[in-house]
Amino acid sequence: MREKLPLIPSGASAINRDIGVIRDGNTWTYVLDMVPIYAHGEHDHQHFRLIIAQLVEVGACRPCEIMATFGVTKNKVMRAQKQLREHGVRSFFEPRCGRRTGTVLTPEKLAQAQRLLNEGTSRSELAKELAIKPDTLRKAINDGRLSEPPRLATPAALTTASQRSSADTAAAAQMGTACTRPAERVLAALGALQGAPTCFEPLADVPKAGVLCALPALLANGLLHGLDKLGTITGYYTAQQTLLTLALMFLCRIRNVEALSKAAPGELGNLLGLDRVPEARCLRLKMDELAGTNKSEEWAAHLSRRWMEEAGEEVGFLYIDGHIKVYGGKEKLPRRYVSRQRLCLRGISNYWVNDALGSPYFVIERQIDDGLLQTLRRDIVPRLLTDVPAQPSEDELAADPHLSRFILVFDREGYSPAFFREMWQDHRIACITYRKNCTDTWDLREFSEVRATMPRGEELNLQLAERGTLLGSGKEAVWVKEIRKLTAGGHQTAVVSTAYGLDAVSIAPRMFTRWCQENFFGYCMRHFPIDLLSEYGAEPFEADQKVINPTWRELERQRNSATSKLTRRRAKFLAMDSETGANPTHQRHEKWLLRKADVREEIDTLAAEVASLAEQKKQIEHHITWGELDEQERFRRLPSARRRLVNTIGMICYRAETAMAGALCKHERCLSLADARALLQALFMTTGDLLPDPAAKTLAVRLHGASTPAASRRLSALFAVLNETETIFPDTDLRLVFSPLHPPPAARQSVPSSLPPDQEV
Repeated sequence: MREKLPLIPSGASAINRDIGVIRDGNTWTYVLDMVPIYAHGEHDHQHFRLIIAQLVEVGACRPCEIMATFGVTKNKVMRAQKQLREHGVRSFFEPRCGRRTGTVLTPEKLAQAQRLLNEGTSRSELAKELAIKPDTLRKAINDGRLSEPPRLATPAALTTASQRSSADTAAAAQMGTACTRPAERVLAALGALQGAPTCFEPLADVPKAGVLCALPALLANGLLHGLDKLGTITGYYTAQQTLLTLALMFLCRIRNVEALSKAAPGELGNLLGLDRVPEARCLRLKMDELAGTNKSEEWAAHLSRRWMEEAGEEVGFLYIDGHIKVYGGKEKLPRRYVSRQRLCLRGISNYWVNDALGSPYFVIERQIDDGLLQTLRRDIVPRLLTDVPAQPSEDELAADPHLSRFILVFDREGYSPAFFREMWQDHRIACITYRKNCTDTWDLREFSEVRATMPRGEELNLQLAERGTLLGSGKEAVWVKEIRKLTAGGHQTAVVSTAYGLDAVSIAPRMFTRWCQENFFGYCMRHFPIDLLSEYGAEPFEADQKVINPTWRELERQRNSATSKLTRRRAKFLAMDSETGANPTHQRHEKWLLRKADVREEIDTLAAEVASLAEQKKQIEHHITWGELDEQERFRRLPSARRRLVNTIGMICYRAETAMAGALCKHERCLSLADARALLQALFMTTGDLLPDPAAKTLAVRLHGASTPAASRRLSALFAVLNETETIFPDTDLRLVFSPLHPPPAARQSVPSSLPPDQEV
C-alpha cells in the first residue's frame, strides 16, 4: 500500500502525521489533513481537555504525542480520557457539586492569580506569590475559577549555551566563528542580498540579554532616527544593525571596537537576531561608510535639534563647558592645560552643550583651540540661535526689555564683561557665571535665608544677597546682577548674571547646578568612550587655518621668563635695605653697596630685555596661516568623522540610561540616581532567555533574577514601564515583552521614610 503524504498546513505545529494545531491570535484550531475539526479559545481549559480526550479516544493521537506537543503530563491525558468514557462530553462543562467554595481566594486574589497564570507563572511560584497552599490553587483551577493556559513551547525547544557554542565552533572551519548563515553571507558577497534579515530563535541563557531592556530608550532618543543623514552601507550588515551593535556594545561597557574580540560574537549576534556581530575590521569599515565626509556631523546636528524640541522649557538654560581629550600618540598636537591632571598635555578640546540635568545636546571639537569665548562667538551661539526652539519674537523682546532669548551658563573661563555686553546687545542672550577676582566682602546683614528649588526638583535652604554691579570700564562696562551665597564657613561665592528678568532665587540654583556637567564628564570617562580615539592616522589642516605664530610664541616665552626674573630681582633689591643692621661697619657697608649695585645692574639689564622683547612682539604677527608655517613646525590633525559618530552614539546611550534611571527613581523615591545607574549596569550584563512567538508577534525577554529581592522588585517595575511602550524590534514585527524568569517575592510592609531622596554628587 502506498504511504500517504503528510498534509500539515504551513505554520501549524504537527501533533503527528495527520493532526496539527494552529495558533492564530487567541484561537487554537486543530486540523486533520488540512481540514479544521476543532477550535477553542487560548485560555479555554475545559475545551482543551475535551479535545485531547476525543483525539486519544478515537485513536487519532497517542497520549505520548499529546504530551510532547502541549507539555502536559500523562496523568492529565488519561484522566481526561477516563472522564469522557464514564461521564460524557457534558461533564467537562458542568460545575462540580458538593464542594465548599474556598474563602482564601478572594475575587481580588483570583484576578491577580489569573493575570500571573496568563503571564506564564508556574503553580508553585504562584502559590508562593499569593501565600496560599498549592492544593488551594489546584482546586481553584479544577473548579474553573482559574484557567491555566496550555503551552506549545517546552523548555526542550530552547537551545542552550553549550549547544550554540558547539555550533559556533564548528562553523569556524567553514566560513568563520559563529558564521552559521553561510548562504546569506555568500549572497551578500555577490551583491544579491542587501543586508541580513533579522531572525530570532528560541534561546536559553543568552549572556548580556538584559541590555535589550535599553532598546526602547535608545529608540526614543533617536538611535535609528534620521538615518538618511548618514552614508549608505552595502553588504551583510545594515546601517541599523551597525548602530545597534555599537549602542549595545557601549551599554555593555565594551569601550572600543577592538574589545569585541574578547566577547563571544555569536552570543552578541543573538541579541540582534543575527548569527554574529561584525568583527573589528568589518565594524570599522562600516563606521567609516556611515560617518563619510561630514555625514556624522549632519546626523548629530539633526539629533541635537530633535532633543531640543523635546526638552521644552529646560532648553532655555544651556550649560557650556570644555573637556580635553588627552592624546598620547606620535602626532605633535598643540598642548593645552588639562585641569584634572594639572599639566599641559597634547590633546583635543571639546566644548559640550548640556541641559540642566547634564544630558548632552551637542559637542564642538577644536584641535586648534582659541578658548571658550571664541568658540562661543564663532560656533556655539550662531548654532543655538538657529536650533533653540520657542525663542521669543522681536515684538516680545521689544515689549519686555528684560526678556532674553535663552541663557548661557558657564564657569569662570567665560567671565568677560565685554562678552556679556556683546551677547545682550547683539543677540539678547543672557549669561550666568562666577565672578573673577572677587576680593570684597558684603555685610552679613544683607543675607537672608531663602528656599530654592533645584532643576531636579529638590529644595535647599540658601543664604543669598543681591546687588546691582557695574563690571568693566569704558565702552565694555555692563550692569549685571551680582548674587552672593554665604556658606556655613563664612565664605561668599559671587555669581554675576545678565538675566535681568530672574531673581536671585532663580539664578543661584541654575549656577550651582553647573556641576551636573562635571558629573557628566566624569561618568562618561569611566563608562562611555568620549575620551578614546576611534581611529588612527592624521591629515593636514586647511592652508588658510589660523594658528599661533611660533616665533611670536617663543618671544612670549622669553618675555615671560625675563619678566619673572625681573620681579625676583626687584624683590631682592627692596629686601636688601634690612640687611645692614643698626650700626654697620665701613667694610660691611661697602660690600653691601657693591652687592646692591650688582642687583641694580641686573634689574636694568632685565628691564631693557623685557622692553626689547615686547617691541619685537609688536613687529611680529600673532597669528599666521597653517600654510605659512615651516615644514618642521607643521602639525597635523586627527581624523574626526568616526570619532563624531562614536560621540553621538555615546550621547544617545547616556541619555537612554539617564531616562531609565529616572524611571527607577520615580517609582521608588528612596533610590538615588547613582544607585539606579548601578542597578542598570548590572541589568545590562544579566543573562536571559529569548522566546520569539511569530504567531503572537512578540519577542519575550525573560531575565534571570537580580542579586537581591529589592533589586528584583525594582526591575519588575521597570519592566512594566518598558512593556507599556510596546516597542517593536527594528526590521521585525515582534513586540518586545520583558519579564523576570522568576517573579520577585512581594515587598515586605515597612514604615515609609520621611527623609528626602539622596542626590547624586
